[in-house]
Amino acid sequence: MKRATLDRQTIGRIAGEVLAAEVRGLEGLAPLLASEAFFRVVGLLHECRGRILISGLGKSGLVGQRIAASLRSTGSPSIFIHPVEATHGDLGIVDPDDVAILISKSGGNREVCALTPIFRRLGVPLIGITAVGDSELGHSVDHLLHLEQAEEISSLADVPTVSTTLVQVIGDALTVILCRLKGFTAEDFAFLHPGGILGRKVTLRVADVMHRAEALPVVREEMLLADALLEIMEKRLGMTTVVDAGGRLSGVLTDGDFKRILHEHGGNIEALRVLDVMSRQARVIAADDLLVTALKVMETNQPGAITSLVVVDEIGRPAGVVHIHDCLRAEGRGSSRSAGAGEARA
Repeated sequence: MKRATLDRQTIGRIAGEVLAAEVRGLEGLAPLLASEAFFRVVGLLHECRGRILISGLGKSGLVGQRIAASLRSTGSPSIFIHPVEATHGDLGIVDPDDVAILISKSGGNREVCALTPIFRRLGVPLIGITAVGDSELGHSVDHLLHLEQAEEISSLADVPTVSTTLVQVIGDALTVILCRLKGFTAEDFAFLHPGGILGRKVTLRVADVMHRAEALPVVREEMLLADALLEIMEKRLGMTTVVDAGGRLSGVLTDGDFKRILHEHGGNIEALRVLDVMSRQARVIAADDLLVTALKVMETNQPGAITSLVVVDEIGRPAGVVHIHDCLRAEGRGSSRSAGAGEARA
């Protein structure tokens, strides 16, 4: 084996070749994902009353383990069965209510194909994923997902590259579709992931981190603009809520508004009131909403992202403010008090 000296241009060219091959494979996968065969596979998995059993050897086995983990974590009971261990006792966990997915690029892997008659005797429906439809696996399963465009990288034709990508995409498609069909929610995800950072973030509610009581910036509509600036500076959120005479939210005022006003009025703001310059398009959220929901609302706001949302009570009064920094830094329960520019208007 002779080592090559590669320059940046050559590395870029090779990487581009790999990317192009992968993209061609993915484009060729589209008809399969829209096929009757794929539709029947989804229906079988959706109606499965047991577990989704996945098996494969080598690279196919590694991809199978990843698919099983994704299915498990999103509410579809699934386990990976090593084909060698299966024939040495692990098949004792198989139940007739299960469904099996067998993965083999060639469709002729001896260990994987050896499972098909055993699963049949146990009454388990079989799904095969292979690049060779006219193969032992292709002829022995009930439902076949045939990777017709799984052409590997030309210089490494015997090494699974494009084919493993295609199998992973099929696994992702099945995972997402089953999630949608089952009505799997963020709360369900949090229940299955209570120990990780991701799980802790998903379980948090806006009420867990919002700035409330004395930390909540509030000014009245008739207040002078200069006094409102002091409230923004003191509460250190880059904004303040604005309330009417009845204490209900009527708008927001941000430090960005002050910059605009100073530019428009040349620094002459002594006579201006909050009512004259505030924004009435305040974006609000409920205290019981998930923190991840608040983050999504801020990031997808139109015409541009914002950094704060106002929490209102049942009669429309400001009860708190949640800042984007609170969402990003929350890794456990409790409050976070952060300084920084923010706004809560559309």
